[in-house]
Amino acid sequence: MTQQPAHICILGGGFGGLYTALALDRLPWPPLQHPRITLVDQRDRFTFAPLLYELLTGELQAWEVAPPYAELLSETRIQFRQTAINQVDLANQRVDLADGSSLDYDRLVLALGGETPVDQVPGAQEHAIPFRTVHDAYRLDERLRLLETSEVDKIRVAIVGGGTSGVELACKLADRLGKRGRLRLVERGDDLLKRSPEFNRESARTALSDRGVWLDLETQVTQVTGDSLSLDYRGQIDTIPVDIVLWTVGTQVAEVVRSLPVPHNDQGQLTISPTLQVLEHPHVFALGDLAACEDAAGQRIPATAQAAFQQADYAAWNIWADLSDRPLLPFRYQNLGEMMTLGIDNATLMGLGLKLDGQLAHIFRRLAYLYRMPTFDHQLKVGLNWIARPLRELLST
Repeated sequence: MTQQPAHICILGGGFGGLYTALALDRLPWPPLQHPRITLVDQRDRFTFAPLLYELLTGELQAWEVAPPYAELLSETRIQFRQTAINQVDLANQRVDLADGSSLDYDRLVLALGGETPVDQVPGAQEHAIPFRTVHDAYRLDERLRLLETSEVDKIRVAIVGGGTSGVELACKLADRLGKRGRLRLVERGDDLLKRSPEFNRESARTALSDRGVWLDLETQVTQVTGDSLSLDYRGQIDTIPVDIVLWTVGTQVAEVVRSLPVPHNDQGQLTISPTLQVLEHPHVFALGDLAACEDAAGQRIPATAQAAFQQADYAAWNIWADLSDRPLLPFRYQNLGEMMTLGIDNATLMGLGLKLDGQLAHIFRRLAYLYRMPTFDHQLKVGLNWIARPLRELLST
């Protein structure tokens, strides 16, 4: 009797999940043994998150940053299911979906990413806007357009969280709003970008200062309302008027992952081996924000797109090796540095022996992200559009 091809179910279509699926599809499977690969995500589009900020300034278009899965997977054998996850039944190797159906699997990949916790401060869930998805970008853009077309003198924006996302948002919005913008960046620590290289931190400080962004360091948010923000600075509460509150603080693991009967760390992340397998469940692989991982050299892996991008190749290879009775490879993380956008046509980067800021860093960052886009077809479409855009702008003047 002919053995049925294995079914690989991948939950989450971000950098970890989508890139694992694409890598699996390309691997050299024996004839008639190419596995069934099912990718599940509740959204219909992949989001290239590091370029999401450019939607706010019109530097990029939605189709460039968030191509539909149907387009990306059209030339593959990967099946896409758009639905949420209700439950993962590890004992019976089954995933129950929100649309009422279920998927039995031979190997499972958990790559659901993280969520921004907006329920830890009164009013934040109702009034603050996170910034992780295209929907978040649309929501913010719509709110900005209403304010830009209103008669208000100043547009007051508070960004909570002084990490990479908060700094990038502050610079982009300052450039978009110009003299009408009144931006402040709220950080509970005593400095911004504590995990970043000093070169990037200094470039960011300069960019924020040049744009007049007010910094509230050692400050905690105690309440958010529809038009105000209450801040605690060393025990003194100050309530200030705001038009928009953006929330970029922290990452939490989805409830469907936190509820799994497997080892977790204190943050709810799954504890995995260097081969990216969930402890005690070798048929289950996990990567990205939801996984607490140390690589073969004992490095703690950061929750970044860069890390998920690298893990995807290892996850795909190890699933192929596992199904082919070959030895699995322990993940080896390569820190390629850090890039940040600091406004229109401005960026900073440090890595691979380079230290760049300004427009040259902006160009290098764009090219690096073009290379990392998920398929060659999408790379080609986006790259040609980037080349043609200056020509179109020149001809229209």
